[in-house]
Amino acid sequence: MRANHEPAVDHLVEVWTSLASACDRIGPPQWDLPTDRGGWTVRDQLSHLIGVERTLLGEVGPMPPATGRPRTGGEPSTAVSEPSVELRRRLPGNEVLAEFISVTGRRIHELRTTPSERFDVLVWSPEGEVPYRDVLVGRVLEAWAHEQDVRRALGRPGGRNGTGELTALARCERTMPYVVGRRVAPPDGTTVRFVVTGVLGRQVTVAVSGRRATALAGRGPARPTASLTFDQETFWRLASGRVDGSRALASGQARVEGDMALGHRVLASMAFMA
Repeated sequence: MRANHEPAVDHLVEVWTSLASACDRIGPPQWDLPTDRGGWTVRDQLSHLIGVERTLLGEVGPMPPATGRPRTGGEPSTAVSEPSVELRRRLPGNEVLAEFISVTGRRIHELRTTPSERFDVLVWSPEGEVPYRDVLVGRVLEAWAHEQDVRRALGRPGGRNGTGELTALARCERTMPYVVGRRVAPPDGTTVRFVVTGVLGRQVTVAVSGRRATALAGRGPARPTASLTFDQETFWRLASGRVDGSRALASGQARVEGDMALGHRVLASMAFMA
């Protein structure tokens, strides 16, 4: 069967390869280092991804813990993947890495040999029915976020300003109207500007009208109700729950201008992905 040329597959290859490289030749103590993903070590991060990709390959995973509640929290995705994490907590890290490379290699083969029209088929997702390729974009986003967790824990920076981060920033930008309109729910006429600095920086202005929040084309009003400024790393770390708003403010990673109370509420409401 002829290989397809889906960009999302290329992006997965890029992120998975970068993550495996980050873990190359690390010692036993490093596999047990804590990461920004609450309760998970470097080993656990890879175990989680192994579990998800094995499921997508159609393989049956281990049974859930007897307690019925994941140790790391209550998110549905965590509840599904926690057995995979628990199963590998006593395995040597190099064995987990070898399994990650094997599983992702098989997934790449499967995706490369999937007929191109399959990527147009609508499938279920937490956001409703979407084309299958959009699900793969979500896989890129998650894998890249976990790669960054691993790299921060190991002190091995990398994987930045590429397709993974572009995917994360695009998802964050697209979700800010939901954060402002649904979570914060300020009155009509409110405008909130997100000023993101860095190589992949951007400005997003969200306006509330008719109890709905939408992103405005262009810069928006000269004086928004509140303006939040941070670099691109802080933007996606806030949105992924890796750092909370109060810490970002205290450390100078985030700055609020205009309506301070509104700005603080927005910062506290930004986390939408794990």
